[in-house]
Amino acid sequence: MMRGTVKGAPFSMEKYIKVKVHADEKKEKLVEKSADTFEIWVKAPAERGQANAAVRSVLARHLNLPENKLSLIKGATSPAKIFLLRD
Repeated sequence: MMRGTVKGAPFSMEKYIKVKVHADEKKEKLVEKSADTFEIWVKAPAERGQANAAVRSVLARHLNLPENKLSLIKGATSPAKIFLLRD
C-alpha cells in the first residue's frame, strides 16, 4: 500500500485480496498463492458468517493488520471471496 499526497491532499491505496476458503476443516491453514491470492482452511462452519469471520481473522493475522482493515466485498456465501484491504 502506498501513501502520499496529490496536490497537498493525502491519499491511500486500496488492495483487493482473493481468497479460496475451505470451511469446517480439522486444522487452520493458510497458503499464499501470490501477493494478493490466498487459500485458507478454517475450522469454523460455513454457517451464519462464522467461516467468513474466521477467514478474516486468519488473513489479518497473516498480514499483521487489525481485522477492521479488511472488508469482505464479494463472496459472502461462496468459497471464492474478495476482501478489500484499506489503509
